[in-house]
Amino acid sequence: MRKYLTMLFFLSFSTLMSCVQNDEQDYGGEWIGHLPNKKSFNFKVTLEKLESNNYHLTIANDQILVDKNLESTSSDYLKFNIGQQLFFNLKNDQNGQALTGFVKTGKLLYHIHLPNVGNEVFAGAWNPFMLDNGLQSDDVMLYVEHTDEGNLMAYPFFGDQRFRGAWSSDFKKNGNILLFRDLMTGFKFRAKLLEHAIELEILLADALITKTSLTHTEDGWEYRSEPVDQTQNTDTPVELNDGWMTANINDYGIDQSKLLEVISSIHAKKLVNTHSILIAKENKLVFETYFDGFNATIPHDLRSGSKSISSAMIGIAINDKIIKSVDERLYDFLPANYQYTKDSLKSKIRIKDLLTMSSGLDVNNLASEDYYQHPSNPNTWLRTVLEAPMVKEPGTFADYGSANPFLLGVCLNERLQKPLEIYMDEELFSPLGITNYINQTDDSEITPYFGGGMLLTPRDLLKFGQLYLNKGQWNGTQIIPEDWVEESFGKYGRLQDVKDKNEYGYLWWHDTYEINGKHIESIEARGAGGQFIFIIPALESVVVITSGNFRNRKGNQPRDILKEFLLPAMLH
Repeated sequence: MRKYLTMLFFLSFSTLMSCVQNDEQDYGGEWIGHLPNKKSFNFKVTLEKLESNNYHLTIANDQILVDKNLESTSSDYLKFNIGQQLFFNLKNDQNGQALTGFVKTGKLLYHIHLPNVGNEVFAGAWNPFMLDNGLQSDDVMLYVEHTDEGNLMAYPFFGDQRFRGAWSSDFKKNGNILLFRDLMTGFKFRAKLLEHAIELEILLADALITKTSLTHTEDGWEYRSEPVDQTQNTDTPVELNDGWMTANINDYGIDQSKLLEVISSIHAKKLVNTHSILIAKENKLVFETYFDGFNATIPHDLRSGSKSISSAMIGIAINDKIIKSVDERLYDFLPANYQYTKDSLKSKIRIKDLLTMSSGLDVNNLASEDYYQHPSNPNTWLRTVLEAPMVKEPGTFADYGSANPFLLGVCLNERLQKPLEIYMDEELFSPLGITNYINQTDDSEITPYFGGGMLLTPRDLLKFGQLYLNKGQWNGTQIIPEDWVEESFGKYGRLQDVKDKNEYGYLWWHDTYEINGKHIESIEARGAGGQFIFIIPALESVVVITSGNFRNRKGNQPRDILKEFLLPAMLH
């Protein structure tokens, strides 16, 4: 009898708990599903000129997402927005053959080009996920968790590892609907919490892009991918009408066997997550190869590799007399409402100190990127950095920290009479013939972030390196002053908080590689995960390597590739 009552109690308790769980599901853990169309994030943008400043805009994937008549708020540019979430700032080229400029969602400023297809209609592609050929995987996973305060948060992950990922924020729960937003792309997510499923919708300015049904899993998630058919070889690279002339490695005595060896090592997974390798020799593109579904037209996340682009913009601004010199002081640029952070040491910080990572700010702690960008930080990035303590006299000690170039961007932006991204495009990217790129903003979601995060194609990144090797010239046009290139390549101190204590220029690294008894000097742009430009003056060469080693401590693998394969091939 006692056994029977115990069993009855257990069954009743289990039934009661089951009812409670059904009524108050916690939804925590991993939920997986599949996207119905892997090209959902490849958009076609069409603008039709109407009367006066009015235009008809459509944005479509396999269906029309946005279909609106809009009036430009500017007579000089095409400027309009949709719901404070989608912003356009475009201009006609001189002969009316295209509209170029930016579309902004979230923190990303996408540079787009819309050719005139006739009758005042302009149409072109926009790929918010940066992928020109659709996703390789239709897998999508949602990780759901509860905060200590009892709130619900959800983080989406996509199976295609080429996409840099979503940064969820702005969580709001209304009944069984959880709303949130990706800070990067600006996409909205709407998750409907059902008894045995989550219905997930992804939206652009309230227009449904795609949706799927997710089921809970206890088995973990491994994405399935359909690999892109790619061949890697040492043939002469294809000319793409992008400014690059191409040639064969045999014309320059480059050892084919070493290049084939690096390709084999990547296929054998001895060298992991390498996405591209490009070599320019004597102003010609002579070697170009891509892996893991990347190609010549997909912009790659540069992380801190774009700090060197920030340096270039400071040189251009000095040449344009927007900034007087590298000896100007930081606080001469800052708005009045930030002057309260000035003290006897901070008042001495010069533009030059920011360029050489020697501001003296506490860049490894209270002015570190991890700190000022952390979601829990209630203050603006700029306030956080400026309120951080000084740990050294400016100009005396170099510690690597993104706060320094971040402040450079703030300084330049304060002096400009036009948006910083437009100035960058007019003065640097357009003269280089660079049209397919993305600029990431800071926390204002307005101003480009000079601390890193731009996306360029590897070919265009190679152009930027060649520009510096050619003392500021590209195809005969002087884009950056020659004396700025010389200054930028100076050696102003050693970075004290990095393993090799590298000598450092104006946001450019110095390194030396010993190959068969020869010492080869390289000036480098470096970004987390393995994004490198190697400028090698002695060999009249530029090398670009992009990678995806963000969480495995193999971010310096490109240096091994250069030393073990590429330099021996070029010194053959």
